[in-house]
Amino acid sequence: MNRGRSSQAHDPAGASATLAFVDLAGFSAIADVYGDKTALAVVEIFESMVSEALDGHGPPIKWIGDEAMLSFPEPDLAIQALGALLQACRKEPRLPLTRAGLNHGPVIRRANDLFGSTVNIAARLSALAAPGQLLATQPIAEAAAAKGIVVRDLGKMALRSVAAEVPVFEIEFAPTIDPAWIDPVCKMHAPYEFYRRAHPEGPWFCSPVCEEAYRRSPKSYPSSI
Repeated sequence: MNRGRSSQAHDPAGASATLAFVDLAGFSAIADVYGDKTALAVVEIFESMVSEALDGHGPPIKWIGDEAMLSFPEPDLAIQALGALLQACRKEPRLPLTRAGLNHGPVIRRANDLFGSTVNIAARLSALAAPGQLLATQPIAEAAAAKGIVVRDLGKMALRSVAAEVPVFEIEFAPTIDPAWIDPVCKMHAPYEFYRRAHPEGPWFCSPVCEEAYRRSPKSYPSSI
C-alpha cells in the first residue's frame, strides 16, 4: 500500500467531511519487544485490512506510521466502512486492539491533505481512546444511533489544544473489551489459546515475551486493569 499522500478527489476548500483516525494500540510496544520485522508484518496486515474495508470509498488520506487518516463525505459512509474494519480487526488474532476517533465538520483541503479543527478533534479523540474503543462527536453518534448501533454518551471532555470541551460519545461496533483481559504490553486481547496467566493474579499476557517485558519494566506498560 502507498503510505504517502493519496490521489483522492477533493472538494472545494471549506467543504464538510467526516474524518477518522485509526491506529493499533500496541504497535510501539510490538516494535520494541518483538522487533521491527514483527512490527512491520503486523502493520502490513492492518494496511491490507484497511484497504479491503475502504473498497469503494477511496484510499486513506495518508498513513502516519501505523495510523490511518481516513476521510468520507458523510457520517453514514464512515460508519459503514469503520464498522466493517473494526469488527474485522477485532476478529484478527494477529492484531492488537485498535483505537479510533471520528468527527464531522468543515475542513480545509490543501494538495492531497486535510487541515482544520475538525481534523484536530478527530485525531485527539483517537489518541484519547482506550484499546478497542471508538470515540466520536455528536454528528457521528446521531448517525450511528439512527442505525441501531449502541452509543454511549461520555459527557464533555477537554481535548489537548482544543479551546472548548467537546461532547464525546463511544460507538460500540464490537463488544466492549474487559480491561482486565488486555495484555498491558502489546494490547492483544484474551482469551489466548497458546498462553495463560503465569500467576493466579495480575494481568494477562499473550506470550512469555510480553510477560518478561512487563516483569522487567512494569511502569513502562501500565496495566489496563
